[in-house]
Amino acid sequence: MSGPRVTIREVARAAGVSQAAVSKVLNDGYGVSAAMREKVMRAVTELGYRPNAAARAMRGRSHTIGVVADIRTPIVAQITEGIEEGLQGSSLDILLAPVGKAPERQRSSIDAMLNRNLEGLILIVPSLPRPELEALGQSIPTVLIGRHGGGRHFDSVMDDDVAGAGLAVEHLVGLGHQRISHIAMPMGKFRRPSVLPQTAREDGYVIAMRDHDLEPDVITTDYTEEGGHTGAMTALRRKKPATAVFAGTDMVALGVLRAAHELGLRVPEDLSVVGADNIPVSALPQIALTTIDPAGKLNGSTSTRLLRERIDGRRNPVTHAITPSLVVRGTTAPPRE
Repeated sequence: MSGPRVTIREVARAAGVSQAAVSKVLNDGYGVSAAMREKVMRAVTELGYRPNAAARAMRGRSHTIGVVADIRTPIVAQITEGIEEGLQGSSLDILLAPVGKAPERQRSSIDAMLNRNLEGLILIVPSLPRPELEALGQSIPTVLIGRHGGGRHFDSVMDDDVAGAGLAVEHLVGLGHQRISHIAMPMGKFRRPSVLPQTAREDGYVIAMRDHDLEPDVITTDYTEEGGHTGAMTALRRKKPATAVFAGTDMVALGVLRAAHELGLRVPEDLSVVGADNIPVSALPQIALTTIDPAGKLNGSTSTRLLRERIDGRRNPVTHAITPSLVVRGTTAPPRE
């Protein structure tokens, strides 16, 4: 038969720390040093301490965070991997709600998660109106990924999409291109500064083109392979076709490559193509797509860090912008004479 249950007081005495420190380690409080965590967990193991699950339930702790995302978007896998990495060493679990882009579907999934008494929420590229997001942030620790503009009651992590688009244009202009088209996605009902990545990328493209005294050429379709195909056909069937296309995402770029093949154009000899997101398929030798790397895993791990700080009591909003990089591969080259 087992003996009396070991208490937090005994763990604290064995570790040589306060009971508050033990509680903070066991509850995954943010800011605990590695040395402190090691001392406490060593005492927990040696004494055989087991947290009282019933007491935790009474305090309302679920030790679970919710992640709401459109899993059809390839970069979501990278972001989710980063979120999981950020939870290593903690007792927090992930509850993933796969949704589409429709606000109604996102709203329904968020409501269902709130009923589960979660510790916090990470929303990947949410399309809900800004007032709803502010209200949500007041009710539960919340971090948004990919939504520009920041907020008063939630934290935000996003790529500097304006700078990323600038990298693409600078690269193509440096190769000698002047007729550079950009395939974008509609802005929708959003208003600056609270916009989604596609609007920020379009803004960055327009700014960079005008900085070089070049005329922007924005073709609005959607962020799919078919949208890229449609946009590329528009850009390449003109009397003076584009010599380069900056696609809003890598999936869009795949559609551009298909259109170029159908028109008998060689990439990069006849057409240069740049994508964005650096999804795994882009690195395949058969594709070798030049693309903007938005550091998806870093987005995820950073959002987890901020959420844990929120859960631990921080209230002031944080907006964290990640600087993207350009990965140059085989789909870009100087234009033909």
